[in-house]
Amino acid sequence: MDLKQIQYFIALFEDGSVTRAAKRLNIVQPALSMQISKLEAELGQTLFERGPHGMTPTDAARLMYRLYTPIMRDIEHARVQLSRQDVIVTGRVSLGMVASETESVLAESLAKFNALFPQVEVSVADGFSAQLIDGVEAGRLDAAIINKPRGRLALDMQPLLVEEMVYVTGLACRAALPERIDLSSPPAVELVLPTRRNGLRGALDAALMAANIVIKPTFEIDLLSTIVQFVEQSAVATILPRVVVQRKVDEGLLRAHRIGPPPILRHIVQVSHPKRPIGPATQALIDIIAEEIRRVTRSAADES
Repeated sequence: MDLKQIQYFIALFEDGSVTRAAKRLNIVQPALSMQISKLEAELGQTLFERGPHGMTPTDAARLMYRLYTPIMRDIEHARVQLSRQDVIVTGRVSLGMVASETESVLAESLAKFNALFPQVEVSVADGFSAQLIDGVEAGRLDAAIINKPRGRLALDMQPLLVEEMVYVTGLACRAALPERIDLSSPPAVELVLPTRRNGLRGALDAALMAANIVIKPTFEIDLLSTIVQFVEQSAVATILPRVVVQRKVDEGLLRAHRIGPPPILRHIVQVSHPKRPIGPATQALIDIIAEEIRRVTRSAADES
């Protein structure tokens, strides 16, 4: 049973005629009759007795009308309220994000969101993609922003953006590096990378495997902030999304080199439970975060 079938049922119940109900709904009569037949088959109930003077509702139809008419009024009221420009959005948002985004654009995004929706409470959890997927599945999170998993999910998944990963060094690295790094013949610089539990490492390994390239890091660290500090304070290099390091690059503390061809890309997606649709406040926060990532990476790309 879907919303359209309920609308068709109510129109036929109130008009008592397939001809009049179809005209009211602006559809052809066979389409209306087919939907009512499907509804009766799904419910296992006869809803209308067909006679020479029109459609007479059965007791089951009268009960259905009493039950569903208030629901349809509530849906219409909600539609009107949401279409208003001055609607006040309230409630609570519980969002999960991979650490690469919480450490880079979350603060700015929350400030913008709070200015637009001051009456919405926000809770943000960070972690690995697998942990955040579990949170959405269990209902602890309304939605999550994660690295696109390689396997299939039982969740709804929508692409957000594609982001370039860059080869990053600190000022202590004295190697003469070209503007663009070819990972098939990488520089003689020790590497620190996220561990294999991290979705970023998965995206990197998948891209390297596709290009038949093998690299072996000297160090593997879970915390991205620690990786960035380590690179800043030593002669090691790393490979991370540009958004993670761009602030330090702008401050002159790190150098970012483009990779390729081929480039190394990571795909960011939003996931939600199919039985718990994302609310307007949650979607608004996700949209603001995605736009903030685009702003940071776009400005960096314009300068390079």
